[in-house]
Amino acid sequence: MNSKKPILLVEDDKIDALTIQRALKELSISNQIIAVTNGEEALDYLNENQTDLPCIILLDLNMPKMNGIEFLQARYKLDHIRSIPVVVLTTSLDDQDRLETFKLGIAGYMLKPVDYKQFVEVVRTIDLYWTLSALPFNG
Repeated sequence: MNSKKPILLVEDDKIDALTIQRALKELSISNQIIAVTNGEEALDYLNENQTDLPCIILLDLNMPKMNGIEFLQARYKLDHIRSIPVVVLTTSLDDQDRLETFKLGIAGYMLKPVDYKQFVEVVRTIDLYWTLSALPFNG
């Protein structure tokens, strides 16, 4: 990712979280990974660490306590984190989830593949896009 800032990973499934972290490492993405397991923890992290905000948030939708859509609704109301790009990584094929998340300002919606090599390609695509993008803040 075109930055030395951390990546915030919001994922409750330990296997998926490890898979994403492994894929990032395999692609030589050296950003620190901050992993939390639900939207509440993500908001806590973002509110407590306002000087070291992440360059991107990778967000699952189906989580306990506060799911991804609830997190996006809360994020949308907070000026200091609204501009952080969010990419949804989910197994949800629900068109309503896609519609709702894009209404709430996500940058992308990616389906989690079952196959590890395909997972790496999804992460590579996210990395390539954000490496080439001109972001509106100092990354």
